[in-house]
Amino acid sequence: MWTWLVVAARNLSIAEEMKSDIIVTCNGCYATLQEANYFLAQNDELKVRVNNVLKGIGREYKGTVKVKHVVEILEQDIGYETIREKVSHPLEGIKVAVHYGCHYLKPREIRKHGNCEQPTFLDKFVTILGAESVDYKHKMMCCGAGGGVRSAKRELALEITKEKIDSIIEAKADCVVTPCAFCHLQFDAGQVELTQKLGRKYEVPTVFVTQLLGLALGMSPEELGLNENRTQIESFIKKLYRY
Repeated sequence: MWTWLVVAARNLSIAEEMKSDIIVTCNGCYATLQEANYFLAQNDELKVRVNNVLKGIGREYKGTVKVKHVVEILEQDIGYETIREKVSHPLEGIKVAVHYGCHYLKPREIRKHGNCEQPTFLDKFVTILGAESVDYKHKMMCCGAGGGVRSAKRELALEITKEKIDSIIEAKADCVVTPCAFCHLQFDAGQVELTQKLGRKYEVPTVFVTQLLGLALGMSPEELGLNENRTQIESFIKKLYRY
């Protein structure tokens, strides 16, 4: 626990020096930085210990900045109704499989995003953009990458990803949408790995939550970097623009 906390406090102290809050697009980064803030706010002795280490590099953690996920910015700071008003290209006819990701929701007492087993805020976001959020069997299941599994146990990570993607295919979704960069990597690169390993094509388009927003606001797939995906995105684009 100790090393990650000191490193997180060091990063938070840089934001404090800049008088800026931190916005993240990765659930794991969100968990690390938010929990560091939480634990240090609860324990003065721990805060002193951390700052004694940070003195060695001329830094001090004060606890004056907030850590926010981009989803919080969209939902709470901007507001879904404001976003609805800005939608110029509704994503009509698109079926989306929403993947929340483990670390954005749990532990619930720290994240404070409500029901961590049956969340709805991303489903609502999808519908505001004009698309349909489809239910599927393993909706609340891990992507397979988190907790160091992708690095330490790649085969296990791919097994989890396969089960998740299979349930998305069964639901006939046009894409999977995630708010986490690491989950995005696992779905995108992981499907390529599954295809190579099993000889069966895994090609569910993987779209980041802000990319989906950008499409609804009229931005092109190229502007949003969708053409850089490793897993094919053409089927999603063709249906979106009705080629």
